[in-house]
Amino acid sequence: MASYGFEGLKQFQAAATYVDRFLRGAKPAEPLQLPTKYQLVINLKAAKAIGLSVPESLLARADEVIE
Repeated sequence: MASYGFEGLKQFQAAATYVDRFLRGAKPAEPLQLPTKYQLVINLKAAKAIGLSVPESLLARADEVIE
């Protein structure tokens, strides 16, 4: 019904940067980049199927609403 997490596509794109760093000799103990943007996705169809109503205030904050 709802998901709150990082943008997966951006993280997969950043993987190439990590591979490059390690191939150039960076140590695995060096700090990793953490996700900088998180997104809230709400699936209204799933919520309706289980009989839940989603408040308008939550829908307004969602980055994506699946109808």
